[in-house]
Amino acid sequence: MRTKAIQFLSLIGLIVFSNTNIQAQKNAKEPLMIAEQGSFAVGGTVLKSPGTFNPQKPTAEGQTFRGDHAYVFYQIPVKARKYPLVMWHGIGQFSKTWETTPDGREGFQNIFLRRNFPVYIMDQPRRGNAGRSTVASTIEPTPDEQNWFNVFRVGMWPKYYEGVQFAKDSATLNQYFRSMTPNIGTIDIKVNVDAASALFKKIGAGVLVTHSHSGGMGWLTAIKNQNVKGIVSYEPGSGFVFPEGELPKPIASSAGALEASSVSKEDFIKLTNIPIIIYYGDNIPEKYSENSGADGWRARLQMARLWRDAVNKYGGDVTVVHLPEIGLKGNTHFPFSDLNNIQVADLMSQWLKAKKLD
Repeated sequence: MRTKAIQFLSLIGLIVFSNTNIQAQKNAKEPLMIAEQGSFAVGGTVLKSPGTFNPQKPTAEGQTFRGDHAYVFYQIPVKARKYPLVMWHGIGQFSKTWETTPDGREGFQNIFLRRNFPVYIMDQPRRGNAGRSTVASTIEPTPDEQNWFNVFRVGMWPKYYEGVQFAKDSATLNQYFRSMTPNIGTIDIKVNVDAASALFKKIGAGVLVTHSHSGGMGWLTAIKNQNVKGIVSYEPGSGFVFPEGELPKPIASSAGALEASSVSKEDFIKLTNIPIIIYYGDNIPEKYSENSGADGWRARLQMARLWRDAVNKYGGDVTVVHLPEIGLKGNTHFPFSDLNNIQVADLMSQWLKAKKLD
């Protein structure tokens, strides 16, 4: 029954995709009609040094330091839909994730603006434009790009996966690697969640769109703030939360065991109040593999399904979609910027409509 349902959805999806691709090409050439745009900092803390500030002989005494806030850039289109989309990047990334794709096409920021969604793109604390950290950090320029090529499932360096939805020219790869940025200080989950929650407190109800390591922090943001009305999560990599006493066993992989974390049952139940959808791309092994870059995602996909079952057992509405199972093949760890990102966006639009979040 499940197989027939997937085949049916795949057929319907492919018909929709062929029509929307034509419309997308047309729309991309039309001007974007923006009613309002701007940027702001949200969340964060203030440090203050004891003493009295002397402007004639300035030292740290008596001065303040604002840091650990998020940076947010937003655009609200003409004839905006009800719910804005808040887009949160993944590990080693910043708001560039959602902007122009590495090969120069429109990213989710513009795609969904054209679909009349207000879009807020966020740099989490201590990253990108939110680099004012309250903790010290040392940044070492350690070469690592070939490993990320593998972990992000573009291929096995130096070879690309066959049929991968990624342009194979050197200029695209250059842009891809240059979209990475370091952490200015340690990644602090509480600091990040507090900032994301403060954003939803400021803008009101909306839909959270996460990627990779922000996935787990997205669940915590929804627990903390009821203004999160739904979550779209692309390839969440960690932070799967289960009720205390109901944690699954760690899932072994050649990238290291993946462990779940716990929250109170009271907090966990809050996740059953909103619809959540999770998407994973292609080239994820079905069985244990020595290709650690890919095998880690096998463990995460398996954990995501366990998490789905746990939330739904308590009356939740979580769906996990493995894109190749519904006919979208070749997607990397970044489905929203892959060559078929219009089709990926169509899936998200259809889900938002079905859940009355558009």
